[in-house]
Amino acid sequence: MTAILQLRQLSAFYGASQVLHGLNLQVHAGEVVCLLGRNGSGRSTMLRAVMGLVESRGEVFWRGQNSAGLLPYERAQQGLGYVPESRDVFPSLTVEQNLLLGIKPGQRQSGRWTLGMLVGLFPRLKERLHTAAGHLSGGEQQMLTLCRTMMGDPELVLIDEPTEGLAPALVEQVAHFVTRVRDAGVAVLLVEQKLSIALQVSSRCLVMGQGRIVFEGTPAQLRADSVTQKQWMGV
Repeated sequence: MTAILQLRQLSAFYGASQVLHGLNLQVHAGEVVCLLGRNGSGRSTMLRAVMGLVESRGEVFWRGQNSAGLLPYERAQQGLGYVPESRDVFPSLTVEQNLLLGIKPGQRQSGRWTLGMLVGLFPRLKERLHTAAGHLSGGEQQMLTLCRTMMGDPELVLIDEPTEGLAPALVEQVAHFVTRVRDAGVAVLLVEQKLSIALQVSSRCLVMGQGRIVFEGTPAQLRADSVTQKQWMGV
């Protein structure tokens, strides 16, 4: 199976500080790859490096083409979606207006991810379509950023800590959202802290530590590996 995303010896830096050390990774169409590990292990930086948001060395291949030199918005136009942990919304615009901003230039609104279908996955968001996004709760803003990214019809979506700080009921809605995205054939590279969610939604699990991949395997293999859980995840 051909990978749609491939990282080869990817390293990333914040100024003089090196955060990622020679990562190699493949993501295939329609699979959920979950990145786990302690805070500061480099998971979020990996997503930012794939999007071209941090200084990096090595190679990022998207659909077989080297992404070197492409700006973040150009990567998005080619089918990469990104949901940052910061839950950035346009606070003065309504929920509906925020969602419509996710549509790429020249993209038809009648694609597989319509506004009505997406907000149908989050009933609370549907109720607040005409509310200014700045008046939403943190959980509602998380729903909004997830749906807005999918409005761009990505082939791979990078999602950073979507369940952080959410109530249990909302966590389950987010998990259901990820499975719906996967079932539609969209690949997901997911940074997650909750082991239970990772085991529930992922095809493969990667554990990161000190900027390196220290474990790669199936959810069942990670569930059985108590040493990795304790040493690198603090479980």
